Amino acid sequence: MVASEVAKLSGLAGRPVAVIGAGSWGTTIAAILANKGIETRLWARRPELAEAIEESRENREYLPSIHLPATLDVSSDVERASAGAAVLVMAVPSHAFREVLSAFSEVLGDGGAGGGAVSLVSLTKGLERDSLKRMTEVAAEVTPGIASDRIGALTGPNLAAEIAQGQPAATLIAMPDIAAAEEAQEVFMAPSFRVYSGDDVVGAELGGITKNVIAIAAGVADGLGFGDNTRATLITRGLAEAARLGVVMGAEPLTFAGLAGMGDLIATCASPRSRNRSIGVRLARGESIEKITGEMKMVAEGVKSTEVVRDLAIKHGVDMPITHEVAAMLYEKKPPRSALASLLSRPITSELYGE
Repeated sequence: MVASEVAKLSGLAGRPVAVIGAGSWGTTIAAILANKGIETRLWARRPELAEAIEESRENREYLPSIHLPATLDVSSDVERASAGAAVLVMAVPSHAFREVLSAFSEVLGDGGAGGGAVSLVSLTKGLERDSLKRMTEVAAEVTPGIASDRIGALTGPNLAAEIAQGQPAATLIAMPDIAAAEEAQEVFMAPSFRVYSGDDVVGAELGGITKNVIAIAAGVADGLGFGDNTRATLITRGLAEAARLGVVMGAEPLTFAGLAGMGDLIATCASPRSRNRSIGVRLARGESIEKITGEMKMVAEGVKSTEVVRDLAIKHGVDMPITHEVAAMLYEKKPPRSALASLLSRPITSELYGE
């Protein structure tokens, strides 16, 4: 499919896509779009990183050994990256989301500097600490010029390095306006990257957020030397926790059985590439969370999200025992074996309706 056909299908009408955040996942998505012939601009917070990527055509810091298209424009300039953009893709950590998006909101203005509707797609699988808000909720507040029903999330079993290498994978893009989601679906779809559309934004985001918490628990189990049965138990009971919270917050239960729920959870709990799982492994081996995070180059959203997910559960009266034990290990230095014992000693109940 040639670039003009892509533009016609997606409603881009020749307007660019801006990817905000040059970490591994933001860089991967930018490369997918540029390889399709879509005018794509990648924004990096640090000028030296932008310059290094522009010069070498490789993001050696976050996505080494992946050649980036010559047509991909990389900069640290807000206006250059986003002016006239049809789609704004947010790929920055949750703690920086509001601040970074605020800077771009000024450039986008009312409907975008280039005119026409603008969609915003969040790749960030985290929550805002103080407000307990999802990233699409933050985006709706920060960008009044973008219609709220065109603000959504792209999420699924999407380990960046594998997708950047062209390995087959799938994802979900969810927006309140299903027509806008289908339009965005055309933008992101690639030969080895299959995109599904939906309108359950709450479920899509919560699936991506809670799986990071459960992945830390799965990593702890691996680090303690337990096997597949333990991991499968944590995955399925963790999914039950996520679905309970999601339903109370307005999500569709079936979303958690799909790519944004079970799919993402399996990949993150099982893969050695998963940063959150790796944290759990190291916790089980006796390392402190301060040491682990201090040595990490990229953000592991689960470390920050666990506290917020726990607070959401308390706010909505939802019992999430695995989440509470992960929080105890992260913030109260509870020994991993004691956390496991707490989970196993809970009162017996039924599977389908029990907590």
